[in-house]
Amino acid sequence: MVVFTTLNSVKHSAPWLLSLATAATIGLSACNQSTSTLQQVIESKQLVVVTRNSATTYYEGSDGPAGLEYELLKRFADSLNTELNLIVSGNLHEIIPMVVNGEVHFAAAGLTITNDRKKVVKFSEPYQEIKQQLIYRSSGKKPKNISDIANQNFTVLAGSSHAELLAQLKVEHDTLLWHESTDSDEEELLDKVWRHELDLTIADSNTLTLNRRLYPELRVAFDLTEPESLAWAFPQSQDNSLYQAANNFIKELKDSGELDQLIELYYGHLNDFNYVATKWFSQHRQQRLPEFEPFFIQAGARHGIDWQLLAAIGYQESHWRAKAKSPTGVRGIMMLTRPTAQQLGVKSRLDPMQSIWGGTKYFSQLKKSLKGAISEPDLTWMSLAAYNIGIGHLRDAQILTQEQGGDPNKWLDVKETLPLLQQQRWHSTTRHGYARGKEAVTYVTNIRKYYDQLKEAYSPLQASSVQFREAS
Repeated sequence: MVVFTTLNSVKHSAPWLLSLATAATIGLSACNQSTSTLQQVIESKQLVVVTRNSATTYYEGSDGPAGLEYELLKRFADSLNTELNLIVSGNLHEIIPMVVNGEVHFAAAGLTITNDRKKVVKFSEPYQEIKQQLIYRSSGKKPKNISDIANQNFTVLAGSSHAELLAQLKVEHDTLLWHESTDSDEEELLDKVWRHELDLTIADSNTLTLNRRLYPELRVAFDLTEPESLAWAFPQSQDNSLYQAANNFIKELKDSGELDQLIELYYGHLNDFNYVATKWFSQHRQQRLPEFEPFFIQAGARHGIDWQLLAAIGYQESHWRAKAKSPTGVRGIMMLTRPTAQQLGVKSRLDPMQSIWGGTKYFSQLKKSLKGAISEPDLTWMSLAAYNIGIGHLRDAQILTQEQGGDPNKWLDVKETLPLLQQQRWHSTTRHGYARGKEAVTYVTNIRKYYDQLKEAYSPLQASSVQFREAS
């Protein structure tokens, strides 16, 4: 079970929330000091952690709580058989003091390990690497070096690793000037650059990755740092029991490959950004999708599949063009072959309702065929690959994956093997032979991007990842 408390949030505040946080603090300080922190957590079944609302940490997604930090914390709490009491802070500068003052067991908030922070807290085993990047809008002048930042409208977050870095750079660049904001967050600053309210800001590379499809005009001027580590922040206490348990947990996630799986889940489909494609998708969503949306919704409800995923498939296949045709003979919004259409009972592939219902039924059949050892979300990604390349070729890729020591039921491993089906050395050993495996990987990657954008566009909060902002 997870308990959420919002503390002094930039966007949410209420007296009872503060009292809840205070109660959590009292609960921590009242623990029996003769037992270790780990034992106290296990006996009380309460793990109290502070985090932030952001696309990279924790947010309320369409299917419930989400975010890389949340995924890690939930697994850690489960490993201890405790309830996760997640305190959500809206202000970066209050998080480290909460750890130092013993108000929480630790902070999991996308925190970069820095020298200044290490003076007051101790950091766990790192779980992710990022770079600090200088961000500008494409219509503005691109800074080439630190000296070019002078006289720019430049703001970063107060108490952030970005502000700490700038303070270090100012020693050698005395003309360097910037503002530090206490009432914004990293994604809000990106939004201000996009709206021409700021010239520059600094963002962590993972934050930019998750937001570029929302702000396609944003650009990276240059990297300000080499790769830096993100980690959990613990009090500097002689009691290392919980700290060591967290380190062991993160190491186990790394060794098992589960950490890589989680990072792939949130970032694996976002590495290749295409400005033009993003702009066209947004335009087509507004102009073309409304005509077909009822068909996607009805078909999705019939087969228990998210209609936005089906719409994403339709966009990848035809850009939502009912009369789409390809030289290979596939037609319609879902680009069905003639044999597949006949098998599904589709009389006219160019009829949008029939095409969408047929494509949905086919995708559902693929998922049922693959269901078993494959769990979600890998089942969905592999079913998408099968939709594109055929289930026989996907099975071949699974076998090759296993032969090479990978997990045939994990998309992270199978997507590395699929391109081998284009090489004679490998496809000559398979049952179904040559296939354009790299194209299948791109196919799945694109659909995941479109699916994300549709979920954001149709979220009750209108683009949820903009609402849940973060800085480090």
